[in-house]
Amino acid sequence: MRRTAPAHAKPAVWFPTIRAGTGSDVFTQRLCEALTARGIRADITWLPHRAEYLPWSIAKPEKPAWATIVHINTWLHHSLVPYGARLVATMHHNVHDDNLDPFKRWPQRLYHRWWIKPMESWTLRHADRITAVSHYTGREIERTFRIADTHVIHNGIDLDIFRPPLERKRSPSFRLLYVGSWSARKGTDLLAPIMRCLGDDFELEYTWASHRPTPRDLPANCRSIGKPDLAGLVTAYQRCDALLFPSRLEGFGQVVAEAMGCGLPVIARNSSALPEIIDAEHTGILVDGDNAGRYADAAIDLRNDQEKWNMMSIAARKRAEAHFGIERMIDRYILLYHSMMKGYNP
Repeated sequence: MRRTAPAHAKPAVWFPTIRAGTGSDVFTQRLCEALTARGIRADITWLPHRAEYLPWSIAKPEKPAWATIVHINTWLHHSLVPYGARLVATMHHNVHDDNLDPFKRWPQRLYHRWWIKPMESWTLRHADRITAVSHYTGREIERTFRIADTHVIHNGIDLDIFRPPLERKRSPSFRLLYVGSWSARKGTDLLAPIMRCLGDDFELEYTWASHRPTPRDLPANCRSIGKPDLAGLVTAYQRCDALLFPSRLEGFGQVVAEAMGCGLPVIARNSSALPEIIDAEHTGILVDGDNAGRYADAAIDLRNDQEKWNMMSIAARKRAEAHFGIERMIDRYILLYHSMMKGYNP
């Protein structure tokens, strides 16, 4: 159906991508830029967010003549998927995970079941290659869609950008950081009770979109840093003492990898892909369940044990260097793209 490229064609990658304002946007942007820097032609066509739920309201994007590979998110509707090239589909997280179901509102549950799942099923069964951003997500693809032939490629971070400060000075209060959107999936409902448990000796800095009203239930030891740009985000990682990340479902955990790259120990939920990213008791502390007191105890433990904090900070950076550098990610995608071109005859 898509075998129209010349035999042994070079990979040239086009990303028709819905701009959703999430980590998948960042993934696509960084991958495209890195491929270009490696001499592989790549470009993005950004589609409006309504293309996710009203795909017929926009014109089908036209594949550039130079593209031999089309790389999409699994949430792109099949009516917008072009023909005439090999197809790669990446799943960033599985919203059909049973662990997330109790935290969905009924409209969201219906939307995922009757719109997103059939759309993803079509994409996964028609893709020439499927990639998952973690082994956990790969297992979820097999569990949910009965598809086992998945290539796991961990997301990567730029280790020259996400790096520890030359000197990290501990603040008088132990400073925690939360980075991400606000939703039940991200566990942000736990931030207020955790910070109430911790009291005045701790401070939480959190990202927040400026156009939204500030959460009313957060105690006085919490402070918004808005929605920082890349430089501001790195600065936040570098000035804080630990990442607080009670997310209930992560397909990978980009924020966790970025924090570890900056030498931050991580306090996170022991679920989904997070144990795959965090080496428990070496680069961070994993907490079972939704008990705010357990998260608070983990933060108190890090504050009171300076030697443990130092060891985790060093180990976090080393783990990021060993497993989550963007060059490692790009190497694997380039190998995948080239494998799709070998023996590729019309």
